[in-house]
Amino acid sequence: MARPWADLYDNVAPTTVIVVGFLLLIFPEPATSALGAGLLLFGAAWWFYEWQGGY
Repeated sequence: MARPWADLYDNVAPTTVIVVGFLLLIFPEPATSALGAGLLLFGAAWWFYEWQGGY
């Protein structure tokens, strides 16, 4: 039997990474902007992976 919080975690974790990446991207430091862009790409890929079913 699946735990109900497991489905929630699958949706919240990539979204959190995307939000943190966006916040770092708009912070006016080159290093945090680069890290934020990387987190945005990682979060988007993770979100797409989960959306496709998480093979």
